[in-house]
Amino acid sequence: MLDIKHNINNLRSWMEEKNIDALIIPHQDEYLSEYLPPQNERLHWATGFTGSAGIAIVGKDKASIFVDGRYTVQVQEQVDKDIFEILHITDNPYMDWIKDNFSKDSKIGYDPKLNTPVWLDYASKKLENYNLTSLDENPIDLLWNNRPSSKVDKALLLSENYTGESSESKRNKIAEKIKSSGNDCAFISKLDSIMWLLNIRGNDIPCNPVLLCSGIIHSDSSFDLYIDLNKIPMGLDSHVGENVRIHDLDTFNDIKNKDENKKIMFDNNSSNLWSYNIFKLAGYETIKSQDPCSLPKACKNDVEINGMKDCHVRDGVAVSKFLYWIDQQVASDNLIDEEELASKLDSLRSEQDLFKGLSFGTISAAGSNAAMCHYSHKNSKIPGKLEMGSIYLVDSGGQYLDGTTDITRTVAIGDVSDEIKRSFTLVLKGHISLGSVIFPKGTSGHQLDSLARQYLWEYGLDYDHGTGHGVGHFLNVHEGPQGVGKGGSNVPLENGMVISNEPGYYLENQYGIRCENLVFVKKHENKNRGSFFEFEDLTMAPFDKRLFDRDLLTDSDIIWINNYHEKVYNSVSKDLDNQEEIDWLKQATSPIH
Repeated sequence: MLDIKHNINNLRSWMEEKNIDALIIPHQDEYLSEYLPPQNERLHWATGFTGSAGIAIVGKDKASIFVDGRYTVQVQEQVDKDIFEILHITDNPYMDWIKDNFSKDSKIGYDPKLNTPVWLDYASKKLENYNLTSLDENPIDLLWNNRPSSKVDKALLLSENYTGESSESKRNKIAEKIKSSGNDCAFISKLDSIMWLLNIRGNDIPCNPVLLCSGIIHSDSSFDLYIDLNKIPMGLDSHVGENVRIHDLDTFNDIKNKDENKKIMFDNNSSNLWSYNIFKLAGYETIKSQDPCSLPKACKNDVEINGMKDCHVRDGVAVSKFLYWIDQQVASDNLIDEEELASKLDSLRSEQDLFKGLSFGTISAAGSNAAMCHYSHKNSKIPGKLEMGSIYLVDSGGQYLDGTTDITRTVAIGDVSDEIKRSFTLVLKGHISLGSVIFPKGTSGHQLDSLARQYLWEYGLDYDHGTGHGVGHFLNVHEGPQGVGKGGSNVPLENGMVISNEPGYYLENQYGIRCENLVFVKKHENKNRGSFFEFEDLTMAPFDKRLFDRDLLTDSDIIWINNYHEKVYNSVSKDLDNQEEIDWLKQATSPIH
């Protein structure tokens, strides 16, 4: 159990000794991933906050934590208000807070491993009269007693039966991009990019099948991998092909450049400042560039898409069994708690073929807890229970050898109010609108976002999160560069990209609603339309018809729902165990009129 007061006192003693006036603690590690291994959860150590995004500023006599709209309720429950002021990161930017609370020339410490060159440029301008100080060591690492140890499991060699392309072929394509841009090599720091490039997977981070490592790919297609050597399995050389050189992780500091003016592509948005400084000291000319693996990784090939389709059917079997089971429990007046619900769903997934683990911690939220869109029952002293006349929200997903899933369903527990039905139907109509759109080549998710919000907007309602994120193939459940949101990605959606379609609505302290499917982008087969795309649903599980406000559904909405439910039944029913489950699914997917 963390003693936050003790941790902050020790941190302030260190700051006093080093003459640091304020310390910036982001929810990031040196790999700048959204999800971190336990040993790198520094923000949690300092604040008690367990969300996947946030930042804290600790001064000698004051401190604050900043989160976005996903975590405004959670942070209030987890963080000691006697120690931290709690603020919304958009309404109260943390650099403005520094300027309001610290005098000019104050020494502001930061860890260069946890921040990017882009961040430093921005911070230097915003805090131009302050003494931004790069730290040689992170004080939390020095002060953290009983810090969790790192995993040392061997890498998994993923067969071409699942990847559809060899590592050599991928490296040759990336090398051609490097060469054609006039550069010599590219630094790859995104963990999922390296996993994709080498056709390997790992489990260094919970729910994310990646290994902690970094690498350099050269214009001759050779690759230098920096990794804990204990994680290298037998057969890696033949699996990845020729010219992949393995180096111990600790030798990255000793990188040397034998050639003058060697140009290295460096993603200033996703690679850390510490690495950037190493390349500069070694004599490299750093060229600002996006990770060259991000876009080809996002555009799944036919084998990957087929794998995603297959794993979503198996995942739909698990989810449908779970939804049937909930109805049986409620009908028996057994109003179970969020922990038992999550455990049941996790168990049903684990029974499916090729299952390798969860793709994120299951969000199991009963009643008013669903109003926290990233709620976790594990952070509650007593998990909530199902309540008659309310709704239950479950957001979950699995990692399979042939793909990654992410689905949210909202379930009626008994008879619910007309207000809840209206809110659910407005969310579902937005989900249908986005899922049905036909759009021209060059369209980004940012341009499509309002399709999912339009029906909520008519009633003066909205939600404070993105509408969709990219999803990897047996990789991270959150993947760039594509996405859908108000301030989302401007990267055009391309053939083979997988994204989530997940509008929602949340009424604080009352209820929360989300409808989420994964979809993939494919060419729209209409010769008269030219280069147009559409979405096809991957997720196979019914929406709860008991939550529909029929008066709000149009004919086209009803056609979409009936077609989707028919596809769910045909895909999933054949793999259910017993007639009761099949009968339940038949009723859950029966046509509405």
